[in-house]
Amino acid sequence: MRKIIKIDESKCDGCGLCAEACHEGAIVIENGKAKLISDSYCDGLGDCIGECPRGAISFEMREAAEYDEAAVKARMAAKKSPCSGTLPCGCPGSMARELKPNKPEKPVHEEGKTPCGQESELRNWPVQLALVPVQAPYLEGAKLLIAADCTAFSFPNFHRDLLPGKVCLVGCPKLDETEPYIEKLAQIIKLNGISEIDVAYMEVPCCGGLVKLVDAAVKRSGMPVTLKLIKLSLAGKFLEVRQIFPN
Repeated sequence: MRKIIKIDESKCDGCGLCAEACHEGAIVIENGKAKLISDSYCDGLGDCIGECPRGAISFEMREAAEYDEAAVKARMAAKKSPCSGTLPCGCPGSMARELKPNKPEKPVHEEGKTPCGQESELRNWPVQLALVPVQAPYLEGAKLLIAADCTAFSFPNFHRDLLPGKVCLVGCPKLDETEPYIEKLAQIIKLNGISEIDVAYMEVPCCGGLVKLVDAAVKRSGMPVTLKLIKLSLAGKFLEVRQIFPN
């Protein structure tokens, strides 16, 4: 019997702060939730507890393997290897964070007259729907842009015309499993008070699945959501823009 951390998944939003705080690498983020990967990696000191903004981590007394300092040192040494691209939280790019686009003076051409370049309008990371925590701080009351993976490659003014002021989530209705997306998006809508969603998709038939996915998620959430459907051509042109208002 010894003291060890306990993670309440119902409170965890997958922000990853606990994984960053754990010097032993005992916590990872899997499927949007914090997970203790091995009792033997947890020293029971609880550095992670004070970092959790949701109060999802506490102590408990239970039967657990003894803390294995040698195994921890070996694990952390492996993670510092030049061949390793991960952090204790798993994928280093999966950490939820809010971005604040800079608005510096735009660069100019040599003549000193014509502004050029396009600043990023991205306000959140990650953007892949499968990786976004259901209650990431930037989702509360947000306006969402749900875009098919290919849209940003086809549409040259994606940042200028579609993204300003919105939280961006991307997915592919053809390559990804849609049922987990529907359930997760329904939870995002319901828990964060989402009332406006723009859906950007391509003219190709498989992209129509994204519209059906979002519509199914809105209905499952039971929330009144206004949808704007933005259909784009392969050449990056607007083909159709229409709004659907809640009943």
